[in-house]
Amino acid sequence: MKKPLLFNIAFFLLILLVVIPMLFPFLWMFMSSFKTQVDIISWPPKMIFKPTLRNFEKVFGEQNFLLYLKNSSIVGFCSVFLSLVIGLPAAYSIARFAQKRLLMLILVARLMPGISFLMPWYIVFSRARLMDSYVALILSHMLIALPVVVWIMSAYFETIPPEMEASAMVDGATRQRAFLSIILPLSMPGAVTATTLSFIFSWNNFMFSQVLSREKTRTLPIAVYNFMSYAEVDWGGVMAAAVAIVTPAIILTMLFQKYVVKGLTVGAVKG
Repeated sequence: MKKPLLFNIAFFLLILLVVIPMLFPFLWMFMSSFKTQVDIISWPPKMIFKPTLRNFEKVFGEQNFLLYLKNSSIVGFCSVFLSLVIGLPAAYSIARFAQKRLLMLILVARLMPGISFLMPWYIVFSRARLMDSYVALILSHMLIALPVVVWIMSAYFETIPPEMEASAMVDGATRQRAFLSIILPLSMPGAVTATTLSFIFSWNNFMFSQVLSREKTRTLPIAVYNFMSYAEVDWGGVMAAAVAIVTPAIILTMLFQKYVVKGLTVGAVKG
């Protein structure tokens, strides 16, 4: 009886050692969003304080937060949707026809630092007069979402036996029909995983919005940047804006957690 008890205690302590460092920044951010500037920068840090909603009033009242929310939603949903339309057939082709070189090329494009694409994007969109437009942001965010979709779904499609669409094709269905009617419904957990991760990456992207957008199309991460100036940083506003930004991403991840875990580990058991 003692050995299982000691084992459970040790396992629980090990989990705490892993979880606490990851959750501490979120807890600190959440607490600081209800503090005054004086309480935030005080030393030693104040764990007991009088909460205030002034920081959230500045985010939603003084900043154009709802416009940023709308812009982030439009850019995120459109970039993920177009990435799925292009990426799902591409991933299926890579999986069925063993196009490993194409997959590696797509992954290399994803692994390259995003700043290396900024200058070409800026020149193209400037000359096309697409600066400060949803088109520019959607296309630039697809650079993030599309490789994620292809990477996850190609591994997922490889786990589906080719005989399933082959039997449908024997019955008279085309390959496209078999893909839409059989393969896609079976691959929904992977598609949910790719959609969730792609949307989160788009939602949190700062660099493309900072360079390619102006006041009309700025996204949520810019709301955090607005609380920073040359003279000082409004840490309360930064923390409140950060809480408002990460909350939808956390909720989305919690809702589709089991699909995300399954989609990311499906390739690990492929025999």
